Amino acid sequence: MNADREEQEDELLALQSIFDAEEFVRDESKFAGEIRVCVELPADFTVLLKEGESQRQYKISYLPPLHLTFELPEDYPSSSPPSFTLTCSWLTHTQLSALTTQLNDLYQATGGAVVLFTWIQFLKEDALGFLDISSLLELPSDEVSNLSQLSSGEKHQTGDFASDQDPQPSKVSSEDPQEAEELGRNSPVSHYSSATQSGPNSESDEEGSEDQRLETSGLKAVSEDDHEDTVNGGDSSASLLPSSNSPQPQDPCGPASVLVHSKESTHKDNQKPSGPSLTPSQALLSQILIYNAAQKQKEFSTTVFDCGVCFVGWLGSDCVQLFECGHIFCRGCLGGFFKLQITEGNIRGVRCPDGDCTATPTPAQVQSLVGEELFSRYDRLLLQMTLDRMADVVYCPRLTCAAACIMEKSSRAAMCSVCDFAFCVACNKTYHGTDDCQDEKKWEEEEEDTKDSKDPFKALPQSSEGREALWEDYSKGSKERKRLLESIYGRKRLQLPLLDRLSKKWIVGNSKKCPHCFCNIEKNGGCNMMVCGRCNQRFCWACLTAVPWDGSHYDDSPGCINPV
Repeated sequence: MNADREEQEDELLALQSIFDAEEFVRDESKFAGEIRVCVELPADFTVLLKEGESQRQYKISYLPPLHLTFELPEDYPSSSPPSFTLTCSWLTHTQLSALTTQLNDLYQATGGAVVLFTWIQFLKEDALGFLDISSLLELPSDEVSNLSQLSSGEKHQTGDFASDQDPQPSKVSSEDPQEAEELGRNSPVSHYSSATQSGPNSESDEEGSEDQRLETSGLKAVSEDDHEDTVNGGDSSASLLPSSNSPQPQDPCGPASVLVHSKESTHKDNQKPSGPSLTPSQALLSQILIYNAAQKQKEFSTTVFDCGVCFVGWLGSDCVQLFECGHIFCRGCLGGFFKLQITEGNIRGVRCPDGDCTATPTPAQVQSLVGEELFSRYDRLLLQMTLDRMADVVYCPRLTCAAACIMEKSSRAAMCSVCDFAFCVACNKTYHGTDDCQDEKKWEEEEEDTKDSKDPFKALPQSSEGREALWEDYSKGSKERKRLLESIYGRKRLQLPLLDRLSKKWIVGNSKKCPHCFCNIEKNGGCNMMVCGRCNQRFCWACLTAVPWDGSHYDDSPGCINPV
């Protein structure tokens, strides 16, 4: 007996030296503890969830760990195997029962030697292969769970604590393999979170209710504080030890788990109003994805990367990775680059600084790099730029207001929702109905007044050709020539109205409007594939229709291929 205790002590000390506090926690009051085993996944491992005719598929690098809670009997390892409970959120009862049987077989194969490290290596390296899971893990859908509940009969109808939104782990005794397999097929919650207990001290009450079967599992629930500490990299050892005082089953999902509540708390929570909730399968998928993201971030934080700007090696905790392109920069370089762009008002420049890459950071990344004051400016300018790209958005012409307004496509009228000012979007003056804008009317009225009045200046030419010739003569002439023309036509007429009218005429004759934001675009060469400098819309110069980036428009419309 003393030899067994010595071997147990040596084995536990060895496990403490091999694994860190997040992987192995020993219960100092007895020869027991808990091991969290993260299975090794192959490259391009995928998790799949089918929901009716649709399916959701994600590539992941980490799965929530298996929890192996054990207690060593006095005659271990010479005569008895460890008493253990195997818990996992993404395996069914049947799969956990198969793993339990295999762990017992591994103990028998040792011939009375210590076996915990062998179990850990098997679960980490060979568990997926043993369960015939290669590169795809298909999560059971809610339809399968509902069918299981219907087929389970009255025996499982008493388990009212198993709500669809809060599936709880269940316990199966492996002393009777047939009972374990039967419960694995019929348990209404076995598809979402399972626990299998084995060992000489495990008890099975075949006549007991399902509530009693679950409440004797002897595991504690993960609290919200433990959950947050684990996700944030804190010490989670307190949540790993089994508690004999708590009848609640432990949530098997580790740092990214969906919290488990008792029967009473679940009943109380159901009385509170709540928003849209996830189905059990959706909650499990979300749990897996959250855990995968947390572990990838943890791995990123401890890896050294070369900054793409200063080319100095930095830990990932001092770097930022842009999600769109994957480029990595140190926080100092990227933050300084973003601060400069925002200070100068160049919102389009807040992007990846790597060459021609156009990837943009998330608002959360920008905020963490530039601070609250500059981020407020960035947010305001980004909204301004977005509104400028919208074809149906104009601004109130009142300087004291300047609020964004929505204009109707069939009318030139717009109404400011802030100051209730109705204005014409063409001239930015008070709305004048179907009458011409005041600039045009003023020009015509001035021409008529010039003819009838005793104005000493000569009237401007009426034809467009005459005005163009006059402006060219005035703009290119010598000082003496300009003085002469000003004495004939008047300086104000030549410099303001004539130039403005000719500019509008040139814009109409030499540009086309973007089909998205209606900004005037000039083409000075190249093919008919145009890009609007205001809204980045691609369009065809020949037919003025929006075209895709792959150029397939010209395959369907060969008449548009006429380079200028």
